[in-house]
Amino acid sequence: MAEAPVYLVVNLHVEDAERYLQYEKGFFPILKKHQGKFMTYDDNTITFEGELPRSGRMVIFTFPSEQAAKDWYNDPEYQALSEHRRAGTKLEFLTMVHGLPPR
Repeated sequence: MAEAPVYLVVNLHVEDAERYLQYEKGFFPILKKHQGKFMTYDDNTITFEGELPRSGRMVIFTFPSEQAAKDWYNDPEYQALSEHRRAGTKLEFLTMVHGLPPR
């Protein structure tokens, strides 16, 4: 059986745009290295129902498997790069969501 894709959902507040830009510049090559794909981001989400969610930037990207996502996150190159994100943003969450397996 083929592995199910996973989606990473991120909510953060950019507090230091220069530091975050350093993170963004290095992010995409490492994402691609682990077969990840950027899907979208939004700085102005709309809530139709429920509690007002955290504000800030929402980002969604995907990997072909849970293992690929874990390998990306645990990559020493990514962890070094993520220090710029940690210094330049207030991260609310970085959450992995399992997709449906292929049918």
